Amino acid sequence: MSIKVQKLDHVALDVMDVDKAESFYGTLLGLKEIPRPESFDFPGLWYDLGNIVLHIVGPRKPAMGKHHIAFWVEDIHQCAEDVLEAGFEVKWDPYKILGVDRFFTSDPEGNRIEIQGAERIQ
Repeated sequence: MSIKVQKLDHVALDVMDVDKAESFYGTLLGLKEIPRPESFDFPGLWYDLGNIVLHIVGPRKPAMGKHHIAFWVEDIHQCAEDVLEAGFEVKWDPYKILGVDRFFTSDPEGNRIEIQGAERIQ
C-alpha cells in the first residue's frame, strides 16, 4: 500500500436546521463563512478555521450518510485502488469541487470517511 495522507482537510456535521447552525457557528462563535461549490444543490455552510474547514450539511435526499472527516492524500486514484484492494467500498462523489477528485468509504466500524486529492487531468 502506498497511501500518503497529507492532512486532515475538513470535518462535516449534519444538521436539520441550517439557519440555527448559522446563528451558532457564524454569529455566536464568529466563524468566517466561505463559499461552497456551485454544484452543491443541498443546504449547508462552510467555515474557514485556518488549517481546516468546517462543513455544515443540511438535510438532503437521498441522505448521504452521517458526519464524516476528510483526508487529503497525495494520489487519490492510487488511494482508491488501495482501499478497494483492502476490501473497503469506494463511492466516488457526484458533487464536483474544482480541482478535486474525491470518494467516500467507511472505516471498519462504519464511520464515514471522505478521501480527497488533486483532480487527475485527462
